Amino acid sequence: MESIIINPKDKAEFELLTQLLSRMNVVSKVISEEDQEDLGLAILMKEADRTEKVSKETIMETLKGV
Repeated sequence: MESIIINPKDKAEFELLTQLLSRMNVVSKVISEEDQEDLGLAILMKEADRTEKVSKETIMETLKGV
């Protein structure tokens, strides 16, 4: 089954949505902003192109330039 992610605009909307989901017996889970960022990073990592290899020297040169 697919999932829906909803970001309420304020606390009142958050409360309304959680109450509505509860009354409808819809299973829901509240996640922190940190967990949202982790989820986004995981999605980006999954979509990353892993076919191209980069040498250690190239990485070190790039890091020195930062």
